[in-house]
Amino acid sequence: MPITIDMPKLSDTMTEGTLIKWHKQVGDSVEIGDILAEIETDKATMEMEAFDDGTITSILIQEGQKAPIGSVLAILNGSSAPAVPAAPAAPAAPAAATPAISAPQIPAPAPAPSAPLATTDSAERVKASPLARKLAEELRVDLAALAGTGPGGRIVKEDVEAAAHTPAPPASAPLSTEAAAAAALSSAIKSRVATPAPVSPPPAAPRAILPVVTAADESTPLSSLRSIIASRLSTSKQTIPHFYLHVEADAAPVSNLRQLINDQAAQTHGNKYSLNDFILLAVVHAARIVPGINSSFAGDSTVRFRSIGLSIAISVDDGLVTPVIKQAETKSLLTISREVKDLATRAKQRKLRPDEFDGGTITVSNLGAWGIESFDAIINPPQAAILAIGAIVEKPVVKDGQVVPGLRMNIGLSCDHRVVDGALGAQFLAEVKRLVEHPAMMLL
Repeated sequence: MPITIDMPKLSDTMTEGTLIKWHKQVGDSVEIGDILAEIETDKATMEMEAFDDGTITSILIQEGQKAPIGSVLAILNGSSAPAVPAAPAAPAAPAAATPAISAPQIPAPAPAPSAPLATTDSAERVKASPLARKLAEELRVDLAALAGTGPGGRIVKEDVEAAAHTPAPPASAPLSTEAAAAAALSSAIKSRVATPAPVSPPPAAPRAILPVVTAADESTPLSSLRSIIASRLSTSKQTIPHFYLHVEADAAPVSNLRQLINDQAAQTHGNKYSLNDFILLAVVHAARIVPGINSSFAGDSTVRFRSIGLSIAISVDDGLVTPVIKQAETKSLLTISREVKDLATRAKQRKLRPDEFDGGTITVSNLGAWGIESFDAIINPPQAAILAIGAIVEKPVVKDGQVVPGLRMNIGLSCDHRVVDGALGAQFLAEVKRLVEHPAMMLL
């Protein structure tokens, strides 16, 4: 009997994936747990593992091609591959400004096996996404006791989270189809609140007004990462009422302290601190002092986060990613510095895990290394604020009535006016400036 290998959902915001590389070819044998292929999602490049034993008889999606979640990538064990239906057309965008949330499709329950499977007591042989397996291990959830709501009954992240907060049902009373549908719909709604669904792009302009592509022009298809950046930032600018604040801080004190600490660190643990490490620590301390900035708009309410998830904007080859330092309020300058270095290295190698993008509550974007003195950043939904850090510039300043040389740095703040008022944003930005100009206070 043919077994399909489907495109898995590897992140909360993933709608399609790009097949980067096949590790198995037609005729190769496959065992559960083998790495089949590398999939590029909207956030990272992930390995896709096998959930069944068999032999690959057909590959339907070639390297470099995109496929939506749940579509068939390859066939195991079949003598011939079944006909592949044409991909369904994308549904038209609804007329309302807010996209409607549709109930996810729940697969029909498989017929009960005639005899108990010998592998039901092993979590290794349960169909589950890599992200679900990792989360189950962290939360100590038994995958074998769960009923999956993903494609083909596969266990996904939402199933593990639900099981971690709700006692598992008895083995003799599995969830009914209606109950499974209700649970999946609830998970979908929560996911939409935490991360707004991408808004469909506007209809294409009439062909007559498009520029003519000549032989000298180059057209490059959008990568999955570039597509999600375009969608999320368009949504941000179209739906979030931005306003912007700027202050200029004296950067000499933090620059001097950084030099002193680096001289000492060279003789101990060897970590070299960047100026951005101190900026990040200042943002964490300021968010603790002005907690209203660490919030999100949730339709008919606002959410104030108890923990600070520090999203770091990192440039990669085809765009920008924002991995998160979680529970940043509990971490020292050394820990933050080391985590940033690790995240930046793995981001450029496309080796970040999807869960490392979750939980961000405020973002910091620093373009100082490129010589940019001042800019306004676009808010990273569903957060309510993002800081824009400019380069340190030597310029004349007035101190005690005298013009003297100084080191100055511009700090910008973009705010969601639905959550953050001008006074609150100004209070937070003033606190960041105070800590930059008196950096020793952050080390107490």
